Amino acid sequence: MEQTCSRCHQPVNVDDRYCPSCGLPQLIYAAESPNSAGQPDRWGEAVRDANSIAWKPALRAALSLAIPAGLFCSMLSPLGILGLIFMAAAGAWVVALYMRSQRPAWITVATGARLGLVTGVLGGWTAAAMTGTSLYAMRFWLHQGNLFDNFWQNLVNQQMTQQWTAMGVDVQTMASAKAWLLSPEGRAGWVLFGICFLLATLLVLGVAGGALGARFLARPPRSKS
Repeated sequence: MEQTCSRCHQPVNVDDRYCPSCGLPQLIYAAESPNSAGQPDRWGEAVRDANSIAWKPALRAALSLAIPAGLFCSMLSPLGILGLIFMAAAGAWVVALYMRSQRPAWITVATGARLGLVTGVLGGWTAAAMTGTSLYAMRFWLHQGNLFDNFWQNLVNQQMTQQWTAMGVDVQTMASAKAWLLSPEGRAGWVLFGICFLLATLLVLGVAGGALGARFLARPPRSKS
């Protein structure tokens, strides 16, 4: 009896573990050699294959997209906060490229999240390196340190002071905090905190993009009425 794929409805051979057209694992009910969970071994192998990652093509796809996305997401990027969208899109795009190069072309959401994690790590380190290099070059090579110093002083003396006053912080504590923030150590610590926060944000966005990419790309199409 001829069998068809439940997703694309193309003919499938009885012994095929995956659809030759769309790559969907085929659930085959067979009485012989069931595993301990009562499922056929071929289905267990299909699930294991969907959860495993071929790291060579995965890293190639992640590198090709994470590095440009990391450049767009650096703290000095002209795109600003809109650049963060590129990291989530890169995570989903890496999943699409990986699925296109693999057979079966089907992965789980957890596997997509792992691909997004790799993309977020690579993109985050690229953004951090780009931010640090740009700040160093602008201060020591281009001699534009006064721009950052004036911006930081205005931020601390105006915006932060207004926020602390609204929160009811006493004058002595406020003066101590301002003195530390305006010191070289305070400025360096604040920049380091911003870079670490950017790394964590890009990591979360990469994981979310990879998981969503696997979720929607692996979704079977609606059957035609």
